Amino acid sequence: MERLSYFVNNAKITPEIFDQPLIGQFLKAWEGMDVLLTLDTSLFWDEYCLIEVCFVWGGRSFPLAQKVIEHGSATVGYEDYPPLLETAQSVLPPNCTVSLLADRGFEHGELIRWLRSHQWHWAIRAKCVLKITRSNGITWKVSELIPPKEEAYLFRDVTIVGDIQCQFVTANLSVAGEPWAVLTDPRSSLQTFNLYGQRFGGIEPHFSDYQSAGFRLPDSRLRGTQALSTLLMLLAAATIIAISIAIILVRERRRKSIDWHSQRGLSFFQLGLPPLRQRCYLGLPLPTLVGLPRSKPKPAYASQKKRRQMETRIELAKVTEFAV
Repeated sequence: MERLSYFVNNAKITPEIFDQPLIGQFLKAWEGMDVLLTLDTSLFWDEYCLIEVCFVWGGRSFPLAQKVIEHGSATVGYEDYPPLLETAQSVLPPNCTVSLLADRGFEHGELIRWLRSHQWHWAIRAKCVLKITRSNGITWKVSELIPPKEEAYLFRDVTIVGDIQCQFVTANLSVAGEPWAVLTDPRSSLQTFNLYGQRFGGIEPHFSDYQSAGFRLPDSRLRGTQALSTLLMLLAAATIIAISIAIILVRERRRKSIDWHSQRGLSFFQLGLPPLRQRCYLGLPLPTLVGLPRSKPKPAYASQKKRRQMETRIELAKVTEFAV
């Protein structure tokens, strides 16, 4: 524990040295591909806030850039995360077409301007109090543009925060629990909801992997932004190594030695973590790791019931498009 404490509190242990080269090599095959990223936060002990930019793949995600701040809320200001976006861009292969998904806590005009200047696409959930100016010059609050139950509205060419022109969609589905209102830069369509919905499958299980589903980070009892940032950097590296090991298991048709489901029931992270733990326990070297393949596998389903739920097509009673 003394050695671990010394390591995680050493300011010379940085992502530039230990983490970013690994990520760059892992993603090398994705040059020129369409990539999907998420920007989100997670709160630990109501004292520390983790901000992450993650790469979505196989129904889950893994971090490209992280930052821990001493902050008692999951809502952060724009000034807290531009360096993470820059880092994420630096580790991605050249010529990628990037789309960023973010929750309503990131509804910042400065963020959208940054995304435009870097030619990233985006889909960001809007707060109900945000003011939307339609192309006819009339301004409404988001809460006033929510459709009736089981319907969707598509708005073309709206303006937000004074001068940002974008597209806007809203839907009110019973299965969602609450209405959705999403700002986006591509032409708004029903596919916008499908795009934004990938954020939930990618980021929320990933944060769960930090806790009971994987690393059990709270049991570390570490405190302080430096120590937590370094520990999370190590866990990010371990996540990539675990995914690489899982890819090898699947390629060699050895998945069922760990995952007994007829279809893949465990995420690639959960599939590769047990062999990684075993090697660490026995003091064995890591296998020759492989990069992330260009293919995009379907998400894992632990049961046929869960699979049917995830693959169920949602039907809308009515879709209204507003051009003006």
